[in-house]
Amino acid sequence: MAARAEALPAPAHGERQGVDTALVGMLLFIASEIMFFAGLFGTYFNIRAEHAVWPPPGFALDLGLAAVLTVILVTSSFTMQYAVSAIRRGDRTGMIRGMTVTVILGVIFLCGQLYDYATLGFGISSGVYGTLFFTMTGFHGAHVLGGVIAMTVVLLRGINGQFSARHHTAVEAVSIYWHFVDVVWIGLFSTLYLLR
Repeated sequence: MAARAEALPAPAHGERQGVDTALVGMLLFIASEIMFFAGLFGTYFNIRAEHAVWPPPGFALDLGLAAVLTVILVTSSFTMQYAVSAIRRGDRTGMIRGMTVTVILGVIFLCGQLYDYATLGFGISSGVYGTLFFTMTGFHGAHVLGGVIAMTVVLLRGINGQFSARHHTAVEAVSIYWHFVDVVWIGLFSTLYLLR
């Protein structure tokens, strides 16, 4: 006798089943960004391999400032995850606090990066090293700026009460993006400041 398959209960009105398409969209976007940054890293290592002395003389970086900026960005990943955990529990106040701190840390990182650019002593037109450095960190900075803007929008929506324990896809999506931005920076910091 063949076993009968039991029918799953129908979802309640407005209840979603399966993976949220907004999250899938964010994951596909992140996949394309991984390929973009992989191209930048590949270019960097290819050019670096062709030079006996790397970086060329006269290109000093501020390792201390970069380390502080790294700590700030990594800390922002923890505050972002706190915001996500809070809204999953239905704690809107916790989500707002976590997101606010994350936005502030993102702005501090951007200000620190601009300060670093202003004090480096070389620019994007200072040979291949300058071009690579400013292209890689500049594109990352643009992604941080995009993340800060997206988090600010999500934060304002949260303040207006648009998220709950059941409906918080935008919070999840922006957190995935922010964690990606943080991981890319760790790769940049390791490559440009530590491996020199």
